Amino acid sequence: MNKVILMGRLTRDPEVRYSAGENATAVARYTLAVDRRFKRDGDATADFIGCVAFGRQAEFAEKYFRQGIKIVVTGRIQTGSYTNRDGMKVYTTDVVVEEQEFAESKAASDSHMGRSSMGAPAPSEAPAPSAASADGFMNIPDGIDEELPFS
Repeated sequence: MNKVILMGRLTRDPEVRYSAGENATAVARYTLAVDRRFKRDGDATADFIGCVAFGRQAEFAEKYFRQGIKIVVTGRIQTGSYTNRDGMKVYTTDVVVEEQEFAESKAASDSHMGRSSMGAPAPSEAPAPSAASADGFMNIPDGIDEELPFS
């Protein structure tokens, strides 16, 4: 079985490209900084893990993911290799994303990044769901139905 579950913060905005051909497919690449559970003096405190998402998952990442936000990813590890321009063989290891979702609220993400959540959102931003109500469910703003990644 090849199954990976990661929770971490994006090190930068996803890099999105589209495949060539008649049916162009979105391909998003991003790196997650995942904290290590146990920390030893002199050792790194996080691992930086490359992730790649395809199709609708890639389009979602392009639209909503930004540097610093905390997300949860499930997927599988895929290894590969290629020969670079210098003739050296390069080995790769990536997590191929099967599912991805936010791991904290937008307000928590903004406060982590040192930004204020006060003020109006930029025109290009989608309206954010409001905080959970007393019954534990989030209120979804009107007009966002077509942008939800499920039906």
